[in-house]
Amino acid sequence: MHIQPVDYRAPDAAQKFCASLHETGFGVLTHHPLSQERIETIYREWLGFFQTDAKQGYRFDKEKMDGYFSPAISETAKGHVQRDLKEFFHIYPWGQYPAEVSDAARIYYREASTLAAELLQWVEKFTPTDIQAHYSMPLSEMIAGSEQTLLRVLHYPPLRGDEAPDAVRAAAHGDINLLTLLPAATTPGLQVLGHDQQWFDVPCDFGMLIVNIGDMLDEASQGYYPSTVHRVLNPVGDAAHQSRVSLPLFLHPRPDVRLSARHTAGSYLTERLIELGARQS
Repeated sequence: MHIQPVDYRAPDAAQKFCASLHETGFGVLTHHPLSQERIETIYREWLGFFQTDAKQGYRFDKEKMDGYFSPAISETAKGHVQRDLKEFFHIYPWGQYPAEVSDAARIYYREASTLAAELLQWVEKFTPTDIQAHYSMPLSEMIAGSEQTLLRVLHYPPLRGDEAPDAVRAAAHGDINLLTLLPAATTPGLQVLGHDQQWFDVPCDFGMLIVNIGDMLDEASQGYYPSTVHRVLNPVGDAAHQSRVSLPLFLHPRPDVRLSARHTAGSYLTERLIELGARQS
């Protein structure tokens, strides 16, 4: 599998980007409008935040799912037993936000959400007519007024050496939402599972923006835009002693939006959160 980066500024960027999403479930953009300086500020500030006890004052709300999630309650990917080796903070405009960091992540949330909406319009434009006919509404309308889009600040701590043999930073999984926007993280490690069941590195030079399809768009498009399984490997050598920080934005529709005959966005999200152990049935 080869994922070719696309220049956001190019006249045919939308067509090439959507072709990549259709073929691989991933698209990678260069020269995108998101501020690299702001992204680096967020990485630096939040790494410092995760290294203090201040994070314990923002423990996640079990109903709203905002706030801090410790490694002890981190996600367990579907089909896996061990929890991922990570901690993270869920940011919503209406949710908890640490006083110990600047508003850079809030600004990024707004700017990345705007870009995500534009990319969703690209996806809609290049959806074949017969697939579009199955959408319950235009994709761009699915996110209108949504308060569910989530910015997750992820910290993968340095490995200690005593982890369970099958514990990894992020076990193989698919995302739940419509689109995920992910600026290149502070260190490499992201891989995608190809059609031949082999793992491939996702281009992640600093400054690139990685975008992947989530299960909800897969469901709504009847698989035309595939939600591709991906993972984050445990580093080896000196890299094992380094933290990794990443910043995925999960673009979500309103809960009432019908994705297919069997699911609304709300029912689909609930089903997946139960599978992840993040919510009780």
